[in-house]
Amino acid sequence: MEKQVSLSNMEENKSRLRKFSAALKNLATLFAAIFFVFAGWMHFQNPYMYQEIMPDYLPFPNFLINLSGVCEIAGGVGLLIPRLRRWASYGLIALLIAVFPANVNMAVNSIDFGMPHELLWWRLPFQLVFILWVYWCGRDR
Repeated sequence: MEKQVSLSNMEENKSRLRKFSAALKNLATLFAAIFFVFAGWMHFQNPYMYQEIMPDYLPFPNFLINLSGVCEIAGGVGLLIPRLRRWASYGLIALLIAVFPANVNMAVNSIDFGMPHELLWWRLPFQLVFILWVYWCGRDR
């Protein structure tokens, strides 16, 4: 009888852990969606900031700024739609890779907008954290 209770408790604990994990993933996905929609909206509210960090070698900077803003908004909204979530995460991962040169340009050329210069360099490895976060959010529930 004691073994049966133990197994029952183990199954109950597994169930609680699955529910907690699903709730955590849903919350992380909501935060990611809000983050990307806000970041995309900022491309249109303050394009000057993005023009400043755009590497000189990229053509059509205003078009690229607007395109990345639209992609961030679409990706953020897509994370909230279960049918689109996986594809939205892939798109956001591609976007995070595509904008990495602007982040490097920001650090190399000390375009800091008043924040400590060291944060610009610490931001670079965080791009991988963002990629992993978006990847995890896009995985099946």
